[in-house]
Amino acid sequence: MGERTVRAYVGLGANVGDPARTIAEAVVALEAIPGAHVRRVSRLYATLPVGVTDQPEFRNAVVALDVPAGPDPATGALALLRTLKDLERRFGRRKRARWGPRELDLDLLLFGGARIAVERGPNEASIDAGRDADRATRLLEVPHRDARDRLFVLAPLADLAPRLVPPGWHETVETARRRQATREADGAARPIAAWDPAASAWRPVQPR
Repeated sequence: MGERTVRAYVGLGANVGDPARTIAEAVVALEAIPGAHVRRVSRLYATLPVGVTDQPEFRNAVVALDVPAGPDPATGALALLRTLKDLERRFGRRKRARWGPRELDLDLLLFGGARIAVERGPNEASIDAGRDADRATRLLEVPHRDARDRLFVLAPLADLAPRLVPPGWHETVETARRRQATREADGAARPIAAWDPAASAWRPVQPR
């Protein structure tokens, strides 16, 4: 009998260098995590920056990833988070101010049906913790505490799981996406490419 797995959803974002290529390489890196398997990849979105608007547009996507469940949800989620932070460093993520440019941002959005709030260890802390006191003290919260209010998360997540009701939300991902789309600017999240698993690359899509 194989190790028990759980379906996790990981958000990917970048706006430094060639962000589309970076995110494509990050998807491949997620597939290479021991015991993990990429199940689906959302479309790639061009998204308007939030908070600090004087910077390039971001590219965002979400990956559905089956990962080892661990002995309990908190332990399994922390193990995955450690891997995500290590990948950020490998991709050259630098310490920056909150909402600033990102070489690569990997966020654990959902971990099965678990609702988690647990203290992060040193290896699970945000890379920006040294410059942002809020991030230095932040718990790992799953579902991600900001996901419900960020179209750059909801749009790609809705590609993969529109009818999913994350724990504590009381609405589907698609309902949340539609609500948030009315609050953000037109064009805040625009699909620009679809994932080609055979080529491990993005293929442009025509805007609707």
